[in-house]
Amino acid sequence: MGLFKSKEERRLERDMKIRQGIRRIEKAIAEQNRFADEFIRNARYAKQIGDQSQYQFIRNSLKKTATIKRLLERQLLAVKNALLIKRQAEAAADFAQAMSLMAREVSRLYGDTDLARTQLEWERALMQSQSMEERIQMFLDSIEAGAAADVSATTEAVSDEEIDRMIAAEEEAVQAREVQQLAELRAELAELKGQMGTKESK
Repeated sequence: MGLFKSKEERRLERDMKIRQGIRRIEKAIAEQNRFADEFIRNARYAKQIGDQSQYQFIRNSLKKTATIKRLLERQLLAVKNALLIKRQAEAAADFAQAMSLMAREVSRLYGDTDLARTQLEWERALMQSQSMEERIQMFLDSIEAGAAADVSATTEAVSDEEIDRMIAAEEEAVQAREVQQLAELRAELAELKGQMGTKESK
């Protein structure tokens, strides 16, 4: 099955293995941190009970743990740097491939291009564009004229005072609804108080 994998699939597989390796090293570093914490706790306890030989043994174990951790950190740094270099190389390869494709495409386009025909089509397109722009401008002018006439008709039909009255009426309606809701809440509260008073008298 591996024989039929594409170049991209193989590249993704390699990247996944590198990331797995990085995660394993990071996990090992975290594990060394836990070991160091335990050794420090044990060293404090050994010192507390006065066991000098155990204290010395734990100190040596802690030193070994710190050495292993530093080695793992250096390995992690080396792998991460190698991954960055690999990505830079891939970017350079992608750039080279893209430039190669572009060069072939440009060469093909220059070979296929008839400049005289292109110029003729361009001039025709410009003329059509200018004609279209004129038609669009006329259309916009007619819309603006219609809108202006509509505004003037509206101004004559509805005065500013009427608009103000409509707004004031809406405000009054909102206030009336709020007053009504408040009255309903007070009535519910009074009813609940009455029910509670009845229960207490029983």
